[in-house]
Amino acid sequence: MTDSLTVPLAAAPPSDTAGFNPPAWLANAHLQSILPSLRLRRPWLMRRARELLACSQDQILDCGAGVRLLGHYSSQASAGREPARDLVVLLHGWEGSADSLYVLSLGSYLFARGCDVFRLNFRDHGPTHHLNQDIFHSCRLDEVVGAVHTLQQQFPDRRITLAGFSLGGNFALRVAARAPAAGIRLERAIGVCPVLSPHNTMEVLEHGSFIYHQYFINKWKNSLRIKQRLFPELYDFRPIFAQGSIRTMTEVMVERYSEFANLDAYLTGYAIVDHVLERLDVPSHILFALDDPIIPAADLAHLARNPNLHLNAIPHGGHCGFMDRFSAESWADRQIGSLIIG
Repeated sequence: MTDSLTVPLAAAPPSDTAGFNPPAWLANAHLQSILPSLRLRRPWLMRRARELLACSQDQILDCGAGVRLLGHYSSQASAGREPARDLVVLLHGWEGSADSLYVLSLGSYLFARGCDVFRLNFRDHGPTHHLNQDIFHSCRLDEVVGAVHTLQQQFPDRRITLAGFSLGGNFALRVAARAPAAGIRLERAIGVCPVLSPHNTMEVLEHGSFIYHQYFINKWKNSLRIKQRLFPELYDFRPIFAQGSIRTMTEVMVERYSEFANLDAYLTGYAIVDHVLERLDVPSHILFALDDPIIPAADLAHLARNPNLHLNAIPHGGHCGFMDRFSAESWADRQIGSLIIG
């Protein structure tokens, strides 16, 4: 397989250029990035998601090594319809949850079209801080692989697709790379604006728009406060709370609460550029907006060239946005639906 450590963007994985054409008032990259999680959209979205949520059953998955993750399973059978052939496992972004609006949007769209949907929470996301003593970090891949393996055992007749947003997209692609060795049969993996090079994404968050930087700091600190209240004998996060940047917060977290020698080793641990996806055997798709204000488009040049990796990189869409209508499903929802259902 061709080594692509420094290939130019033009030589990156093949790109499907099917277009996304939002109205002019929606084209701004920052607006696109904010809209998917905007609370004003919740009333419309909850109406669309009513059946998905009515059929949802909570499940705590045994992920191996004593780790438990919470997910929510919505089945066609529970809605009184024929059993589904496809099970889609949805992975949210950092400091999101299985109930994030963008997850509910995609989940309801797929459920209405005959798929079973499993919305998985990462460790310490959503109402799950009590399930595991150790804190979340982005290199905890084994437990997500374990969750998908458990789902395959539970639903051996389903065609399983992983679809994730941002950090969830990064996890989806890393799970796909590990799937054959872990005995998992995946139909496909899909990443929407996945984190590619964590080093570069951190630089953007540190030096880019204050809005994103402060948003993630506030969300992360709130999450750590919950963890500290639940496990006061284990955690005193005051040295992290004292920091004013994501970089320094992460440095303290790595030093005190991880197995990594330093920040560089940690960030490298969940990168998917360079050789990481070279031997990817699962058909995988990346939906990416070239105006993404959080994930640098230049990182696409450093993806491994692999016939199983398909890139759809388009001019607009922001970070996990792709909104062409305020109160309906996104263009990304429809694209993912077409990949799964046809």
